[in-house]
Amino acid sequence: MRVLVVGGGGREHALALGLSGDPAVTALIAAPGNPGIAAVAELREVASTDPAAVAALAVEVGADLVVIGPEAPLVAGVADAVRAKGIPAFGPSAEAARLEGSKTFAKDVMTAAGVPTARAYTCADQESTGAALDEFGPPYVVKNDGLAAGKGVVVTTDRAVAERHAQDCGRVVVEEYLAGPEVSLFVVTDGEAALPLLPAQDFKRVGDGDTGPNTGGMGAYAPLPWAPPGLVDEVMRDVVHPTLAEMRRRGTPFAGLLYVGLAITAAGPRVIEFNARFGDPETQVVLALLETPLAGLLHAAATGTLAAHPPLRWRDGAAVTVVVAAEGYPAAPRTGDVITGADRAGVIHAGTRRDADGTLRSAGGRVLCGTATGPDLAAARDAAYALVRDIGLAGSHHRTDIAADAVAGRITVPA
Repeated sequence: MRVLVVGGGGREHALALGLSGDPAVTALIAAPGNPGIAAVAELREVASTDPAAVAALAVEVGADLVVIGPEAPLVAGVADAVRAKGIPAFGPSAEAARLEGSKTFAKDVMTAAGVPTARAYTCADQESTGAALDEFGPPYVVKNDGLAAGKGVVVTTDRAVAERHAQDCGRVVVEEYLAGPEVSLFVVTDGEAALPLLPAQDFKRVGDGDTGPNTGGMGAYAPLPWAPPGLVDEVMRDVVHPTLAEMRRRGTPFAGLLYVGLAITAAGPRVIEFNARFGDPETQVVLALLETPLAGLLHAAATGTLAAHPPLRWRDGAAVTVVVAAEGYPAAPRTGDVITGADRAGVIHAGTRRDADGTLRSAGGRVLCGTATGPDLAAARDAAYALVRDIGLAGSHHRTDIAADAVAGRITVPA
């Protein structure tokens, strides 16, 4: 099977590693890729949000499967263009990708499907935003209605900060705050059949103790030793299948990766958000534990044959990933700094580039992450931080508490 991976971040590096280890994959191409992906795939240049260009590349390289990593190409309709050429694509149509592209659309679908989620209002002016903030009270949750690369959400007790974020975004969704630990659940689906992957937890705030602004994610771990028994079955029954049924009813079936972001509240799981693709950095830990060949799984979802796919197999133990961010991230990341110690197994590239002379440099806010597995969560955590300690990048920063509360047994579900 010849596979084309679209994208060039940490999520795509993790996908490329998983695909390269699948004996069914005879050729792996990534566009545009990054220096880490270059170790396992042929890199090609493409404007990833240009549907015609990606589809033409898929034809040129003779792809049997196109895996679209980031959200922007999905919302732009890249999967539609690839499928129009008769090539299976893993990723939803542009219409179905609105589950991530518009928070308002996602709320409408959840309401119609009876999915448990936070109460919310869509606001486009100062008056309606103020009324919504008044009704819900602090902590205030204000979300950019459109795509924002994982940084469109503000959760704050400061009313002025919430109002300023709403003004900066223009059109926002204001929600009630959901109290409880958060869970990320990835679900592979062909629009009807659906297979859940291992639940994971990510860390969105930039600083230790969940302080500072939201980011695209500073680390993650899986599995979740504190998760309530039957959590995945409950989410599949109450969230995933009703959502997929509603998308079919609308004539826009969702096929690809449905990312369900949850808060485990005293009243049970509640949906925080949907995404239309693998989440970063949770992909790094979930795929590190997946024993089932990845290409066959994604191809089954892309060709409507997922119901016949065998049950997923998982490796024993746990996985942890820790993100190394550039100086100034997330507000104003500095790029162009030399990186050392990154060319090792377990170091996944996100925002990197390589000079003609081979020098590796930073090229984004989240630059690298150290991903490791171990027989238990504590061992995986130690191994991930050992990787991070050997990475050299001037001014870089990372959280020191990824998975620490889980290892110490300090995470509880509200009663």
